[in-house]
Formats: sequence, C-alpha cells, structure tokens
Amino acid sequence: MDLPENVMIVEDEVITQRHLQDILSQHKVNVSGCFDNAADTLAALNDIECSMILMDINIKGPVDGIQLAKKILETHPLPIVFITAHNDDATLEELLELAPYGFISKPFSSKEVLVALKIAYKRYLVHTETSNVRIIDESSTDIVINEYYVYSPPVSMLYYDRQVVKLNKKQTMLIAILSKNVNTVVIYDTLIMHLWEDDTVADSTLRTLVYSVRKLLPDLPIVSHSKLGYSLQATR
Repeated sequence: MDLPENVMIVEDEVITQRHLQDILSQHKVNVSGCFDNAADTLAALNDIECSMILMDINIKGPVDGIQLAKKILETHPLPIVFITAHNDDATLEELLELAPYGFISKPFSSKEVLVALKIAYKRYLVHTETSNVRIIDESSTDIVINEYYVYSPPVSMLYYDRQVVKLNKKQTMLIAILSKNVNTVVIYDTLIMHLWEDDTVADSTLRTLVYSVRKLLPDLPIVSHSKLGYSLQATR
C-alpha cells in the first residue's frame, strides 16, 4: 500500500484541516480524527485507529506541535509528518531532533502532500521491518548491558529484548558514547562536546537529555556521578 490507511490531522486552521481532509479522501485515506490542540489529541490517541499523524507546528494551547510530538512518541511509535510555515534554522534543528518522517511546507499542493505521505509511509514500513528481523549475536561486537539491553556499535542501535529501541538523534548519540565507555564515568564536558560539538550549551541541557532517556527507558542503568558525569553500568 502506497499510503497509510488512517491519518490523524493536528492543525488549528479550519481551512487547512478541510483542505487536507479533501486531499486524503480523494485518495481513499481515512481521516481518523482532526484536532487543534495537544490535550484533545493525546486523549484521542488510545481510542482511534491511527497509522500516521500530520502535525502542524503551531497549534492551539500552551503545547506546540513539536512538544506534542515528543509526548506522543514516548508511548506511540507513529510516523509523524510535520506541517510548517517556518523554515528557519532553529525550527528545523528542533524538528530534526525528533527524526521526523517528513515535512510539508505551507502553502502546499495536493501533490506535495501525497508525495510526502508516500515517502514517509514507505520509510516507516522499511524501518519497522528491519527493526523486527535483526537478531542479536552476542558473540559479535555488541555490548551486552544486562539481560534486556544490548547496544550494537556497527549499526548504532540499542536493543531491548532483541527489539530496536526508537530514539531521537541526540538520545542515540548519548547512548552510543555511554555504551562505548560502559562502566566508566564520562565527564560532563566530554558528553557536551560530543553531543553538541561547537555549540555552547548549559549543563541543564545535558540533564534534560538524560532525563528524557530515563523517562523513556527507566530500567536502563544510567548512573549520575555528582559533579563528574554519567556512566552506563553493565551487569553482564
């Protein structure tokens, strides 16, 4: 199938909502819901069929589309295609942190929407298939953290019970450096330099990143070392 079966639209402009619905309905794609704010979207996710989300960055309420996407991805590994009228570097950088499946720039045409959805859905299906078939070879260079977690340096992926853990770019980089230095404290400055290169960031930015990983993977043994850094403690 070239297009997803059920698409949720999160967009605060009624005219744009209707335009998207018309485009999708013409190609027999079911619109499983239209929402204009984070609260209603999150409440509906558990009750409706959804195979992809079209997410505008600017929506109603205190939570924007990027923040909403982060919340959704904590519990629902859905492909998200962002709709945006903003193409500035800061916005794009924030979006890339989520490893999105695609972008649609306003104003858009029907063809642009369909092409973006087809590419995004194909990428999602390929990613899902390859994630489910990989078998961990514990005799290889894989780093066994405990009975559940294994990190594979050759493909830069973390596995939980032989299944790929979906992480964003910065989370992946953090796990990579901690795994390659397993049972060793990696100091704050080293982590910041590795993760943000030439950018100057506050220590709180690193703490927020670590917090996001701990929230997503509460049983991954990341240990804080006061005034020093972090370590990943392997038990096997």
